[in-house]
Amino acid sequence: METVKFITLGCKVNQYDTQSIREQFLRRNYKEILNGCKADIYVVNTCTVTATADGKSRHAVRRAIRENPRAKIIVTGCYAQLNGEEIAGITGVTHIIKNQDKGRILDFLSRGCGNKEDKGMIRGFQGHTRAFLKIQDGCDNFCSYCKVPLARGRSRSRPLNEIKREACQLVKKGFKEIVLCGICLGAYGRDLSRKIDLIDVIGALEKIEGLLRIRLSSIEAGDVKARLIRKMALSKKLCRHLHIPIQSGDNEILRKMNRRYRSEDYLALIRQVKKNIPKIAVTTDVMVGFPGETERNFENTVNLVRRIAPLRVHVFPYSRRPGTFASCLKGQINGRAISARISRLKVVAEKCAFKYAKQFLNKPVEVLFERRHKSDNKLWEGYTGNYLKVRSGSAKELKNQLIKVKLKKITNDCIEAALL
Repeated sequence: METVKFITLGCKVNQYDTQSIREQFLRRNYKEILNGCKADIYVVNTCTVTATADGKSRHAVRRAIRENPRAKIIVTGCYAQLNGEEIAGITGVTHIIKNQDKGRILDFLSRGCGNKEDKGMIRGFQGHTRAFLKIQDGCDNFCSYCKVPLARGRSRSRPLNEIKREACQLVKKGFKEIVLCGICLGAYGRDLSRKIDLIDVIGALEKIEGLLRIRLSSIEAGDVKARLIRKMALSKKLCRHLHIPIQSGDNEILRKMNRRYRSEDYLALIRQVKKNIPKIAVTTDVMVGFPGETERNFENTVNLVRRIAPLRVHVFPYSRRPGTFASCLKGQINGRAISARISRLKVVAEKCAFKYAKQFLNKPVEVLFERRHKSDNKLWEGYTGNYLKVRSGSAKELKNQLIKVKLKKITNDCIEAALL
């Protein structure tokens, strides 16, 4: 029996794509290797969102080759899509598969995928308690710093009946929470002949018996409309958590980024969301060091973060991406200045996180426990519906159970809780 190992970099959509590829292999009787042992085939699903992601992708490919120089090394994903020549220059790579051909990897290995109905459908999610379900791919936004539309193409939505069927399969496998994901999640349905949108997907999944939670992955500010806010306020299954990227809190920088909102628009949206959904968690992304970003521009971003008081901020440096409009802009910021700004913003973000979490102390919440703690198997970790990371002690098996706890103490990386 031939063996295969999967290596995934990047976003939830990439993780979903790997699961789809994994199931193609398993249906054709390959055995997956999950430890440090050698495999006959390696599938490396790459990312190109930043220069760091490019480097990690190359490193993952070389690591696979070192582990078994005689193996077939299959490289796919966004970095492979845009930088195939660089990958081809790595001795040992046997196949470079474009994103549009991910569903046909076994065809390239001359093994065939069998039933066409199986292609693109998943029935599980290796290593996860929460299952990611991709409902949309591609992006039409073309932010000036981003290569993803070049790698993923235009926005494309999956048929609703296919999404429902896949969700039902995941629930039958025991998944209690499904995370809806896409490259531009809020664009769902715009390309379909039947006029449906993300709200229709949520409504269809709410009817699935046994599905306890539906969570949204990242969604753009312009796609958070009154209808979605109302749905989240009334739904018994949709998690009270929205990840809405800011990228910058300065209007001049937002314009250069080709982001289609102003800082005051974003602030008004968050206020509307919080007014209609009390205690909702807002998380966000902030890019630091975009070309031409002055100290004043950066301070505007810091001030906006303070005002929206998010639970979590993913702070990351601008990365010059060849082929994007921003790569040609003047005023590239040096790395030392970017690092200093990132450190300052992280301090503000930590204070916001503490302030948000503090309001839930000594109150009962429900946690979906996902895993044991890495260094103590008597501690369990999981998340509340509003994305608070919780740790609780128990000698019992808690994985994939939705349990009430009382939050007791905020630590550096989570909230300690007692089971009720």
